[in-house]
Amino acid sequence: MSNGWVVYLYIGAGGALGACLRYFLTNQLDSWFGKSLPFGTLAVNILGSFCLALLYVAIEQYDLAESPYRALVGVGLLGALTTFSTFSIETLALLEYGLWIKAAANILLNVTLCLLAGWLAIVMTKG
Repeated sequence: MSNGWVVYLYIGAGGALGACLRYFLTNQLDSWFGKSLPFGTLAVNILGSFCLALLYVAIEQYDLAESPYRALVGVGLLGALTTFSTFSIETLALLEYGLWIKAAANILLNVTLCLLAGWLAIVMTKG
């Protein structure tokens, strides 16, 4: 697949669908289970991680790296559904290559720094 403007159309279409799906799923699960724990976010993160791993395997096994499915589903739909899926697959790739320390660092840095950044933003905006 070329890196021209068409790839952005695939990403945009998938992204719109993924964002709508995320909104629907999180609202649905929050209405079923309440908001005592963010079950909706947890569910989309689990679903996105699972689906991106399936896509990753398909891309590897069937040489689909240049396929529009990668942009449409992998970057667009699953990217909008959850970026946690990208974090998961990148960490799993590090583990697959035996890079245990880098995988642990990736986990620690992503979780710690993202929570810290969110906390800092809240502190800054609340004055």
